[in-house]
Amino acid sequence: MLSKDWNLGYKLSCLLGIVAALRADMAAGYLLAVTELIHGETFADFLEMSGYLLEEGYKDAAAVIAGSTLEAHLRALCHKAELPVERASSDGAKPRKAETLNADLAKARAYSKLDQKSVTAWLGLRNNAAHGDYAAYGAEQVLLLISGVREFVARVRA
Repeated sequence: MLSKDWNLGYKLSCLLGIVAALRADMAAGYLLAVTELIHGETFADFLEMSGYLLEEGYKDAAAVIAGSTLEAHLRALCHKAELPVERASSDGAKPRKAETLNADLAKARAYSKLDQKSVTAWLGLRNNAAHGDYAAYGAEQVLLLISGVREFVARVRA
């Protein structure tokens, strides 16, 4: 019986050590960095998919996916900056427009005004693709969209 109690006490002390280490990591902000990496990896996968579609000649689908990835990143940045991503409506909460999120993030200094202008241009291209205005942009611009969003997501972590 003594060895069983000693084993339980040892396991509890180990568990308390792990909990204390996790608490210290949280206080130091290390777990937020892991969350940022996970977001970045997820968005990178969608951008890779977008790049593949572009290579296969599907510029419109590539633009929509890259633009959607950008919008998801903006929402994640808003959560990080504690900015609202929804607005009240008579029929419940509605998502705020991506350009509104972009303006709010720049105002909160989550990124620069120059980044805001780039995001505005990328969202414009995405809107053209999503609304069927396919002649308004070319494959070269979609390639710039994908590479720009990839760089932005890597540099401005959510």
